[in-house]
Amino acid sequence: MRVVLNGELIQLPEQVVFISDVLEHYEIHNKVVIVEVNGEIVNKVDHQSTRLSDKDRIEIVHFVGGG
Repeated sequence: MRVVLNGELIQLPEQVVFISDVLEHYEIHNKVVIVEVNGEIVNKVDHQSTRLSDKDRIEIVHFVGGG
């Protein structure tokens, strides 16, 4: 499926179906992230059950520390 991820049109692998799959695919599943799909923030408890569709717009924001 093709989605827009953080402003970039990408092709996701077939096995990527849920938000949690996207986070695992990009190896950010262990980080604190905020995920928005089509303008709606998705709660972390719903990442494993929120199914993605072709042409969804996904924004992922994760926090980085620094000094």
